Amino acid sequence: MAKGVLYCMTTVVSGLIKIGKTTADSFESRMYNLERHGYCNVTGLKRHFAIEVEDYDEKETLLDDIFSKSRVPNSELFALDIDLVVQLLSSFDGKQIYPQNESKEEVFRSAATERAIRADWDKVPDGKYYLHRVKRGFGRIEATMRVEGGLFIVEKGSVCAPVTGRVVPEVRANAVIRNNVLQEDVACTSPSNAGWVVIGAENDGWREWKNEEGQPIDIYRTHAQ
Repeated sequence: MAKGVLYCMTTVVSGLIKIGKTTADSFESRMYNLERHGYCNVTGLKRHFAIEVEDYDEKETLLDDIFSKSRVPNSELFALDIDLVVQLLSSFDGKQIYPQNESKEEVFRSAATERAIRADWDKVPDGKYYLHRVKRGFGRIEATMRVEGGLFIVEKGSVCAPVTGRVVPEVRANAVIRNNVLQEDVACTSPSNAGWVVIGAENDGWREWKNEEGQPIDIYRTHAQ
């Protein structure tokens, strides 16, 4: 029985992941190459989960068969929920290679939680939403968010407050803001990330963003239960 590593990676394209295999002694070099050079003209690959298993060739073939309808032709790229794949891989018998600071059970539970959260995101109808808030030491924040197919897009022209605190998520760090005004649309993966872009601090995006009637978008999550 051949032993090897099955892994999954995120890419710069939201919802597009890579599933692959390698040997344990080649894992680090394989990750290094993919994370720096990309794969099939797709960049921004980041390791997400890896496990060493018996019969890894057969198990990779099984994964390919299960997810065949989501596969990009002639590649190891799939249009899939990364946490669904992590749940499946972490349920295999074997030694977890990555991440090293969490057990397989913790990884499985975390992936299940993330999937449940994203299920809530999908309940927010496509359309425009608004955030109006006065931030102490800054003044009034005025922002518009557009929801499209599960993405929360903060629109260009939104008035954003300066960051408070030392820990800043990547979505805010990379946002182009001049004179407290957002210069280009920013696509976010959650309401709270969208809130971070304009508030510059931790927030509950479900209560900060409101619809045309002034109701927080939390009503969609609550009413759908």
